[in-house]
Amino acid sequence: MALPRLVTLLTLPALLALAGVCWARAPGDPIRLAWDEGDIGGMTTVYDPKHEAIGAVEYRQTRKGDRLSTIRITRFRDGSSDEDAADARVGETLEALGGHSVVRDRDGEPIVDLHIDVAGGRIAATWGRPPDRQSLDEPATLTSGTYWGPLVFIVLKNFDANAEDGRLVFRTVAPTPKPLMIDLELTRNHAEQIERTGLRYDAVTFRLSPTVHWIVDPIVRMVAPRATFWILPGAPPALVRFAGPRNYGRQEVVIE
Repeated sequence: MALPRLVTLLTLPALLALAGVCWARAPGDPIRLAWDEGDIGGMTTVYDPKHEAIGAVEYRQTRKGDRLSTIRITRFRDGSSDEDAADARVGETLEALGGHSVVRDRDGEPIVDLHIDVAGGRIAATWGRPPDRQSLDEPATLTSGTYWGPLVFIVLKNFDANAEDGRLVFRTVAPTPKPLMIDLELTRNHAEQIERTGLRYDAVTFRLSPTVHWIVDPIVRMVAPRATFWILPGAPPALVRFAGPRNYGRQEVVIE
């Protein structure tokens, strides 16, 4: 049926409903914020899958006006570390501005150094070790709904305000180690009781995975992050456990 003929058959309520569908959020659009963000900070232990302590993660978030600055640094016992930082504008929505991701080896040398300039539309990165180190510095189509590092948990915290049919898709730039622009999907799974410090909590699990199916692009499925979050419902929701890859190196870690 041609569109003009279809329109003549629609009532005003139907037209309004159709307009609502047309304005549905796209992956690159900024998410709506249901919770205010402010100054917070903390540190927690990082475990391996056998629950042996292998490091610690420090998180700091500061806000000045509508500018939010976040940084997460994970230091491991072998001397290596991962660092993710992001600046964003907060108000009714979460609008990414820029930041970086750095992976250092046990000698403290950066083996991945990625800088993301959302406002300027540019990605610059180096990866690898000499003499095989590679680099790029090029324009990129980055929207204010591009999230990485600490911003991902803010997306998760605002899941209910943005999800459609139990899923929320957003755009990211991931070191693989070469920078890769992909869409990631958060999906709500099942309720699960977890135990911490001798107490039991009723949490909800969420899965994070790339939207590209492995049959379409097996490389993306191999290098893109796949992780599970355990969220304690509340006002606002709280992260009580994370299990997934440390970074592109695929080392599995658990954070509680």
